Amino acid sequence: MEFNGDLKYRNLPVVVLAGRPNVGKSTLFNRLLHKRRAITDPTPGVTRDPVGMDTFIAGKPLRLIDTGGFKLDRENSRPDGLDGLDDLVVGRTLETIEGAALVVLILEAGVVTAEDEEFIRILRPLQDRLLVAVNKTEGGRREADAWNLLSYGFDRIFMISAEHGDNVGELEAAIISRLDFSRVEPDMAETRPIRLALVGKPNTGKSTLSNRLTASGASIVSDIPGTTRDVVEGEFFYKNRRFLVLDTAGIRRKSKVTENIEYYSVNRAIKTMDEADIVILLIDAQEGLAEQDKKIAALAHEKGRGIILALNKWDTMPPVKNSFTAASDRTRFLFPKMDYAPIAALCALDGAGVEELLATAVRMYAQLNKRVETAPLNQALERWLEEYPPPIGPRTRFKVKYAVQVSDNPVKFIFFVSRPGAVSEAYVSYLRNRIRKDLGYSLIPVEIELRPSGEGRLSGRSPSRSRASAGRSRR
Repeated sequence: MEFNGDLKYRNLPVVVLAGRPNVGKSTLFNRLLHKRRAITDPTPGVTRDPVGMDTFIAGKPLRLIDTGGFKLDRENSRPDGLDGLDDLVVGRTLETIEGAALVVLILEAGVVTAEDEEFIRILRPLQDRLLVAVNKTEGGRREADAWNLLSYGFDRIFMISAEHGDNVGELEAAIISRLDFSRVEPDMAETRPIRLALVGKPNTGKSTLSNRLTASGASIVSDIPGTTRDVVEGEFFYKNRRFLVLDTAGIRRKSKVTENIEYYSVNRAIKTMDEADIVILLIDAQEGLAEQDKKIAALAHEKGRGIILALNKWDTMPPVKNSFTAASDRTRFLFPKMDYAPIAALCALDGAGVEELLATAVRMYAQLNKRVETAPLNQALERWLEEYPPPIGPRTRFKVKYAVQVSDNPVKFIFFVSRPGAVSEAYVSYLRNRIRKDLGYSLIPVEIELRPSGEGRLSGRSPSRSRASAGRSRR
């Protein structure tokens, strides 16, 4: 199969980078991605969970995963209260390795530690899917010492410098030669499952809704907050559409997270949003929208995910006329930036409102995967500029030249303007609202990026001159 870098693929072979701390795993991860991917965070332990990303190496698609460092000496007592976190990190690394098509073990030239030797022993049964890269050999540094690693029974080693790129191309070729791409197929929006992440504070009914949707007991349901420790994945169909539902651990404020396993689960729940198309934020109908709910929704918004605010346990609300309208108005008032997000009332326990929730998710998914061609986009932009021209003051003047949609799911547009710094947030909001209203993105977050441009195709001050050029703006 010929692979196209503009397409997404599924059933990708998984390549895992493994090794003890500080051997250069993350540096090699960024090198193989051919771009820098920030994997650090000021919160202790966040980056210790495996970090994965789909990428192309030598023209072939695969999933690359950077794992936490393998440690022998693990802290049993930590000042931050995260006792046993090192055991969790190592355990998660070993789980990730088990599911890998290929493991790249990274060692450091001239330095073989007890952790390296123990890791080599653990990986010995995986020789048929193991490559060994000896890092920090730039310019032939410590190559003589590196050859001694063959005494551990490796058939071949690759001497590289992740920092400088030495011999990384040779390693890439070896990785591709060891992978099977026969199951890889295009991941088209029309055929891929719609991925729903159920998030929210503990005990809001996430597991109950998950079990309702999947008609199973895959998620443990309990009145004790924090029962769900991991992400539980289930599958179901609705009107011939396949869904995957991800039931996550409840997200609490950091000050409330003291148990190490729950802390680790919360970080994984947040990262689950990266894997989802739509985030269903479950809110206790009686409690209403809390500050923590707003933070969860803001995370989903930043990631460009579709968001449905689900007022669960609606059956416990008093049967007052217009109560849903009042609850919706109150939610909008407390969180005005989420005015595009649909609000649903449901009872996960008996299924009331669930069908309407799924129908909304289907409509939202269609908007997430919608693409607008450049020519009609700029024709619409011309109308918007005529109806609300940019300011003409000496300090506030700018010209909007043209726009392009650069991605779907998440949806992002780039506007090229003469002076990006002069564009007010109010005008960006105007453009975003017109995109939602006129182009069919009413239910989802829309990201707008401003970039500088010289004199060009669309001008807010002379729209008539730009009509001919609008048709030439198609990419």
